Amino acid sequence: MADAAEKTASYQDLLRVPAHQVAEIVRGQLVTHPRPGPRHAQAASRLGIKVGGGYDLGEGGPGGWLILDEPELHLGPHVLVPDLAGWRRERLPTLPETAWFELAPDWVCEVLSPATARTDRSGKMPIYAEYGVQWLWLVDPDLQTLEVYALQDGHWLLLATLSEDAPVRQPPFDAIEFPLSALWP
Repeated sequence: MADAAEKTASYQDLLRVPAHQVAEIVRGQLVTHPRPGPRHAQAASRLGIKVGGGYDLGEGGPGGWLILDEPELHLGPHVLVPDLAGWRRERLPTLPETAWFELAPDWVCEVLSPATARTDRSGKMPIYAEYGVQWLWLVDPDLQTLEVYALQDGHWLLLATLSEDAPVRQPPFDAIEFPLSALWP
C-alpha cells in the first residue's frame, strides 16, 4: 500500500513536466528522465529504420506492421513511452484520433541508458507483460547488446542476447536480418 504522503500521479502532473524531459506514470508514480542522449537516439533511430523499412513499409520485408518512435501508451493507469513500439496492422488498422494509444502494442523496444535502465527493467517490463505485449527488445548502446524477450504464460522468456556484430534475425522481425553493429556509431 502506498504511503499516505505519496500522491498518485495524474495526467495533469505529467503535462506539467518541462518539454526537455520524458515523463511517464509507472505504478502511480510520476517518473521523469532527460530526453535521449545522442548514442541512445541514434540506436533507436537506426533500429526503427531497420525494422520499419521491412515491416512498416514492406521494403525488403513482409510489411503488415505499424512501427512508431516514442508513442504514448495509456495502459490502464500507466502512461508509458517506449523508445519504439509496433502493432500488427490486423490489430491496429488505423491510427487513433487521440494523441496516445490505448491498445497495447505487439512489440516494444526500450533503449537502455543509465537514467532509464532501472525503470525500463523493473517498472515497465512487468506492465508490458501484464497488458499482453508479446515481444520486448532491450537495446543497450553502452554495452552494445540486444536482449530479445517473448511473453510466455504472462512472464518474459529471454530468447537471445546478442552483442558485437551478431546478425539480428529475431522475432517478431525474423524475416529480415541486419548486423547489430548497424545500431552503433
